[in-house]
Amino acid sequence: MQEGKQPKSVRVVLLALMIAMMLAMLDNMIIGTAMPTIVGELGGLEHLSWVVTSYTLATAASTPIWGKLGDLYGRKGVFLSSIVLFLIGSVLSGMAQDMGQLIAFRAVQGLGAGGLMVGVMAIIGDLIPPRERGKYQGMMAGVMALAMIGGPLVGGTITDHWGWRWTFYINLPLGAVALVAISAVLHLPKKRSEARIDYLGAALLTVGITAIVLVTTWGGTEYAWTSAVIMELIGIGVAALVGFVFWQARAAEPILPLHIFRSRNFTLMSVIGFIVGFVMFGATLFLPLYQQSVQGASATNSGLLLLPMLGAMLVTSMVAGRVTTQTGRYKAFPVLGGALLVVGLYLLSLMDTETSRLTSGVYMAVVGLGMGCLMQITMLVAQNSVEMKDMGVASSSTTLFRTLGSSFGVAIMGALFNHRVQDVMAERAGALGSKVTEQSAQLDAAGLAQLPAAVREAYQHAVSAGTHGAFLLGAAVAVPALVAAVFVKEVPLKGAGPKTEEAGATAAPVSEAV
Repeated sequence: MQEGKQPKSVRVVLLALMIAMMLAMLDNMIIGTAMPTIVGELGGLEHLSWVVTSYTLATAASTPIWGKLGDLYGRKGVFLSSIVLFLIGSVLSGMAQDMGQLIAFRAVQGLGAGGLMVGVMAIIGDLIPPRERGKYQGMMAGVMALAMIGGPLVGGTITDHWGWRWTFYINLPLGAVALVAISAVLHLPKKRSEARIDYLGAALLTVGITAIVLVTTWGGTEYAWTSAVIMELIGIGVAALVGFVFWQARAAEPILPLHIFRSRNFTLMSVIGFIVGFVMFGATLFLPLYQQSVQGASATNSGLLLLPMLGAMLVTSMVAGRVTTQTGRYKAFPVLGGALLVVGLYLLSLMDTETSRLTSGVYMAVVGLGMGCLMQITMLVAQNSVEMKDMGVASSSTTLFRTLGSSFGVAIMGALFNHRVQDVMAERAGALGSKVTEQSAQLDAAGLAQLPAAVREAYQHAVSAGTHGAFLLGAAVAVPALVAAVFVKEVPLKGAGPKTEEAGATAAPVSEAV
């Protein structure tokens, strides 16, 4: 273990890794609040969704490739390359002169972002044994909570005072700090692999992931679910992924070695990670919408509306990490997390136009407790289930499944939400209600204020009905996560516990550093 050789640098490395992690998580949330201003200056409203889609596609498609490159050629150089690529994409995006350029440069930025999360997880996997890794779960959960709460606030402030281009340029000083710190103090063994990159596998996986993300992004919005375009994309995606699996069984150095799925725990963690992504991003999309439309909360502070959920997630993640480090036992957390997730999402489905903010806050906290038990434990157990040589692949696979889960969650829960809103609006407000929501089932605060009182009341009932359906679906989807958690086998975490000599040799310097 390298941390024993560089005790004073571990804290600096972890800080730099958290900055890089924040860059990846904060970006879309900052950009979201700047989008109206960007469209006002660059035009191209009809291509607006592609600003996010191009970034998401590039991130998802490149994630497994970054993980494999790190395994083959060394984690440090590959990770630094991903940061540089992300920063180049940020500069180019800030300099964009039209919407087409912005979309293209966001894809470059997304390619770099694909390596940020994977690099952070894999480097932590290299530096810190699983038994000690639990201590740092709270740090990672804190970064996630900070990004979700602070993103919209920071984005709005920067756009209002400095202009939208600085929502991209702000990445430069943060990225520079991460680059300098990691270059100076991170020391990992250099690798020189003679193996060739599996280009065919990478191409098939990229095509498959791209088709899946486009289906979940366009289905029910740009194109009907039964349209020829969506059917063709589904066919292409299935064919590419089947071909990918077939080829991975034969490739000399596969992008995603199938042997890692022989580990029951790794496979179960992949399932749980997918479901956590599904319900988490659905929840963060519809909760602020419900609170703004039905409970009259301010859209300006939309990130703060999620504080009960994110605060509970942060505290539970810290507790779970500490207990795991002290005892070496972890199975109780995915089981408890799965149960809390099912219960919390069911409670959220009970919200209506009369639900108070206190009640909805308690319901959100239950979901947050469940997520806190699951978020980092899934990565910890997945990494503990593979050999060190596959650490990057394990990290990227877990990240990819969570990303794909979020794409499916937003698409499917969104489709159900929109359908229910439009049905209820037609029932309660007739032709006027249908006209109000024919373009979009989601109205902003300005649009809501302009509606006649009767139509506004109908819309509030419609949003309640939509969130009921979305969260009830989320609760049903969370049940398999609970079932999967029950079948997790509690394999001892690699790296000694605190009572053994080996633990004293490795854990002490890390503790000293932090």
